[in-house]
Amino acid sequence: MRVLALDVGARRIGLAISSPDGTLAQPAGVVERRSWPQVVEALRERIRRYGVERVVVGLPRRLDGTEAAAAEVARRFARRLQEALGVPVDLADEWLTTVEAERLLVAADLSRRRRRRTRDAVAAALILQTYLDRRR
Repeated sequence: MRVLALDVGARRIGLAISSPDGTLAQPAGVVERRSWPQVVEALRERIRRYGVERVVVGLPRRLDGTEAAAAEVARRFARRLQEALGVPVDLADEWLTTVEAERLLVAADLSRRRRRRTRDAVAAALILQTYLDRRR
């Protein structure tokens, strides 16, 4: 089963897609957030292109494990997305994934500009890999 993961931010949504067997995650780009219809259409196209059967939305948490203020925004986004797309949408912990993505990109010696363009997709891949590992 192919799964699409989203790292939802205020300006961009990082995307990651699972391998066809649902075991490995890889970054799949970024969608700029201009409007709700534009976001839905961009995600609908990815779902169609990859044959996605499930979507995972990152759920922000604080260091102590409690939900961050942005968690309610993520929950609302996930509900609206499930209604709009008609595919199951799960929430998955995204604790420190953006920080980890930045660390990995710095270690890979990417320029600040390239890191900014890929950080959200790498964070989505980290969310997805954790989700896939926990499902096994």
